[in-house]
Amino acid sequence: MNSAAVALIRRSQLADHGWHSRRIRLEVEKGYLRAIRPGVYARGADVDGLRPEQKIVVRARALALVSAHRPTFCGVTAAAIQGLPCLRDDGLLHVLAPDSRPGGARGVVRHRDLARDPHHVELDGLRCTPLARTVADVARMESRDAAVTVMDAALRERAFTPPGGYDVEEAERFREEAMSWTRFATRGRRAAERALTLGDGRAQLPGESVSRLRLRELGFAPPSLQVPVAGPRGNTYWIDFGLDDVGAWGEFDGMLKYRGLATDAGRSPQSVVEDEKRREDWIRGTTQRRFARWGWEHLTDAATLGRRLSAFGITPV
Repeated sequence: MNSAAVALIRRSQLADHGWHSRRIRLEVEKGYLRAIRPGVYARGADVDGLRPEQKIVVRARALALVSAHRPTFCGVTAAAIQGLPCLRDDGLLHVLAPDSRPGGARGVVRHRDLARDPHHVELDGLRCTPLARTVADVARMESRDAAVTVMDAALRERAFTPPGGYDVEEAERFREEAMSWTRFATRGRRAAERALTLGDGRAQLPGESVSRLRLRELGFAPPSLQVPVAGPRGNTYWIDFGLDDVGAWGEFDGMLKYRGLATDAGRSPQSVVEDEKRREDWIRGTTQRRFARWGWEHLTDAATLGRRLSAFGITPV
């Protein structure tokens, strides 16, 4: 379900239907209801299968619903609202808070040092920082994995045209726009600039973004991204990573990737996997390059990915 479609239920609405404290508590314990924040609930079936960024958006909607003053979201929360992927959800919401605004709600991180600029955008009824500023703030406040993942996704939105078009000039314009926000920062500026420099919108999935960082940590040269290889019958195969310094190919495989491909084509995941195997055989045979695949379980650290690649005879120069 889309996070915008999740129905939020206020405690007063439940009381109107005769659901008082004991009944509500029982339904939460059974899992029929989920407490989104104090006094706001949703059906468990509606939220349990959501991705991390979708759950963040649901909580942001709940905060906006009960806030006396309309919040402006920033950082990871703004990234989620803007459709950017979030590697994890720590249960917190990030909002701008002027110095004149006292106190803070439970589960809300108030950023007073970021509240000086009033510019914001509005998406689905939620107010948040503009895209370039959001990316810059995430780069300042979060891990490098999270920062590069968000930067890649923003660049993909701005500069990538499927199946393989990439507007380098537009990507650089957006990078400079994000960089300009870091220059006003008092903390995390250098880390943010490094992460923003590493961003590349040709990465299609968060796993590809993190993979690129792990390859860098292992000592591989920057890989080519979304590399076209001529396929049979005049079609084109696109490969995630060209490890050109060692003459190999690499691909990140997550089950979400296969489920997404299957859903888009109206087919079963098994048939998609079989096609992927035939595709890999063709690429391996026509290019005479080694070919390695890996998943999230191999990206916990560089050493784990290194062992995976080594099993295919792929090691950095």
